[in-house]
Amino acid sequence: MENVSLASAHPLVDGRTTSAPLVRALRGDRAATPPVWFMRQAGRSLPEYRAVREGTTMLQSCLIPELASEITLQPVRRHGVDAAILFSDIVIPVLLAGIDVEIVPGRGPVIADPIRTASDLQRLHPVDPAVFVPIRAAVALTVEQLGSTPLIGFAGAPFTLASYLVEGGPSKDQSRARSLMLSDPETWATLLRWCADVTGAFLHAQITAGASVAQLFDSWVGSLSREQYEHRVAPFSALALTHLDGLEVPRTHFGVGSGEVLDLMAQVGVDAVGVDWRIPLHEASRRLGHRVPVQGNIDPAVLAAPWPVVKAHVEQVLESGKAAPAHVVNLGHGVPPETDPDVLTRIASLVHGEQ
Repeated sequence: MENVSLASAHPLVDGRTTSAPLVRALRGDRAATPPVWFMRQAGRSLPEYRAVREGTTMLQSCLIPELASEITLQPVRRHGVDAAILFSDIVIPVLLAGIDVEIVPGRGPVIADPIRTASDLQRLHPVDPAVFVPIRAAVALTVEQLGSTPLIGFAGAPFTLASYLVEGGPSKDQSRARSLMLSDPETWATLLRWCADVTGAFLHAQITAGASVAQLFDSWVGSLSREQYEHRVAPFSALALTHLDGLEVPRTHFGVGSGEVLDLMAQVGVDAVGVDWRIPLHEASRRLGHRVPVQGNIDPAVLAAPWPVVKAHVEQVLESGKAAPAHVVNLGHGVPPETDPDVLTRIASLVHGEQ
């Protein structure tokens, strides 16, 4: 892909989001009050989301620019968070590249015809950048209304996308994907290269359309050994991020169960690392050499607890995050759909020092 610079009207260039707390934190600037947003903040926990999406499938909603934009903006209005994250899904670029995938309620992404052999690779074709027109339109509509609040563009890391493609859907341990990795390294590398190009193009489309931050999600990285991640996965995450070469946007990388590979994740071409709930932020920062801003890591399970328990936990996370150069407050994974949205609003207010 030809590398380009950000357009003069991009929020990071014209100044709208240059000094936004999130952008500054991801670039290592520690403020007295850390920024806060929530993974999956736009979604099923909000009654306004359920109302506006009624009668439309998840993936259809992502491809209707006006609807995707409205859903993206809902949690910013409600919670007063410091960022919006585009309402989309990591399998959208796979769908747009011609793979038959659907989101099955209660299960997640399901691939109709999984990729499991070298011959199956013949069904994978390069993605045409033109397919991202609705994504770019949704970003542009959203950025127009956000003002100084940055929009986060995101994509799935190649390993997680490949896991869905090989397993055919969510998996407890990604055993089929890891078996392919170990038994047929050439096919594995070809598959991950395709995933890197598809997901990198998806991320590029969002950033060039106006998103001010890029986040790469590796949801299933916790199933890998350190050696597997370093040699069979990380190079392809780095390859995906080369699609942003020349685009001066802060980049962050998040994985679930990633404690043993945090330092390696920081080396794929990112500015900050997201941390799940399993290790405290001061320990995560130690593993990162106290050189990298961290994001996280409120335990999503605590959101259902009484407020005094939630408050104490959030304050503990804030204290632990002081060990890092900068801290973006977030959850250690996504917002559970049954979460009371008022709890998220109270957390944002607490982080901002408003209570």
